[in-house]
Amino acid sequence: MGKKLKNLGLIGLGMVAGVAASVQYSALAQKGGDAPLPLDELRQLADVYALIKSDYVEKVDDKKLLSDAIAGMVSSLDPHSVYLDQKDFAEMREEVQGRFVGLGIEVAMEDGYVKIVSPIEESPAYRAGIKAGDLITRIDNVPVKGLSLDDAIKRMRGEPHSKVMLTIARRGADAPWVVPVEREEIKVVSVKAKMIEPGYAWLRINQFQEETVDEVADKLKDLYARNPNIKGLVLDLRNDPGGLLQGAIGVTAAFLPANDVIVSTKGQMPTSNVTYYGRREFYAVKPGADPLAKLPAALKTVPMVVLVNTGSASASEIVAGALQDYKRAIVMGSQTFGKGSVQDLRQLSPDTAVKLTIARYYTPKGRSIQALGIVPDLKVDETPEGDGLNAVRVREADLDHHLANEAAGKSANAKRRDELEEEQFTMAALKNAKPVEFGGKDDFQLAQALNHFKGLKVQLAKADPDEDKPAPASLPGQEPKPAELKDGAKPAAPKR
Repeated sequence: MGKKLKNLGLIGLGMVAGVAASVQYSALAQKGGDAPLPLDELRQLADVYALIKSDYVEKVDDKKLLSDAIAGMVSSLDPHSVYLDQKDFAEMREEVQGRFVGLGIEVAMEDGYVKIVSPIEESPAYRAGIKAGDLITRIDNVPVKGLSLDDAIKRMRGEPHSKVMLTIARRGADAPWVVPVEREEIKVVSVKAKMIEPGYAWLRINQFQEETVDEVADKLKDLYARNPNIKGLVLDLRNDPGGLLQGAIGVTAAFLPANDVIVSTKGQMPTSNVTYYGRREFYAVKPGADPLAKLPAALKTVPMVVLVNTGSASASEIVAGALQDYKRAIVMGSQTFGKGSVQDLRQLSPDTAVKLTIARYYTPKGRSIQALGIVPDLKVDETPEGDGLNAVRVREADLDHHLANEAAGKSANAKRRDELEEEQFTMAALKNAKPVEFGGKDDFQLAQALNHFKGLKVQLAKADPDEDKPAPASLPGQEPKPAELKDGAKPAAPKR
């Protein structure tokens, strides 16, 4: 790719994607706390701090200097470990609940500018006419060049009903223009569902939130109450950036036999090595009845297609990977993002925290998602003409200092870098492309999912070497054997 997209960020969308989400007050007692401190390096850090305080051109606030030092130390580990100051921590807690104040756009950095990856449907940015592929060159007349992505995001955030002026450059347009966008509290609608046509249902999850499992259960019960003879169900996870782990476990458990392994994690700490099963204690976010207890029995056997794309990350990949491993569903679309790491939220004080990567995710068959993602059983482009924005979107393997996939080895990670260097694409082909309305009448991938159910020809991706062919009736491979907890061990409580 001639111009790499870097440092994926989300404004008002899924900044908490993939957080294992247990909050522990104080990280000082974690394993490793008894290890000898590197005194020479700590003295050097203290010397630099003293040097800045005494010799820098102007006075520097102690709190800012130390906060920036912590932030730099944590962010150097991997793209998803981050220090959260008071404001960031408050915003994260809001986003876990699916509410936040912002513009409603998913963004990345490209050549020093903020690139719109996708606007949230019906968000302020969406209504203002901002499209995927647009570049933000100025924010309130401040040039974006020279700002970090975090700085740019903070400038676009603000109080509800306040306005921000964005200067937008669109490839193919004669000149940039200024768009006023009013910030507002955005509620991400987690789950949508409807009958696409008689006999075929569509269930879309936009993001895994606290209420997702309950909402999915309600939508599924309603669909079957109205249409008891559903012949095929499409689970749409396209552009779903992830969210709470419990949501992924619960959604997957709805379609699998009870007690099946959904996902496992492995890390340095013994408590990071956990196997998660499709049981209530692993997906319940709050006390009360089991939301999956009264689901229709047909959900365990109804034919399924899971739609994914490059924007499907973390929790979405857990769901797709498990259903693929058990041959419970055909996975269709584009290769997913590849975020296979677990983040845990550790409070340092009542209003600050560190989001720290503590483990990697593994599918029931032991596949690592990290930096590779889920490869669809049937690769299908976004449109009949090609894969649209998916062809140029940033993936985990594109991010600086991302965790490697240790199971695949260095060759697989190097291969992704080589692919990026060799990719050729023309942004002019995208400039007039309209965002796909998922679930709409012009949703090409959804149409191919229906073709699969009906045994009709599925138009595969142009980059796929196979010719158009009907979808396979089943997938190759053996059924995974459920992992077992060690004798006498109690299942760990799901983290959030």
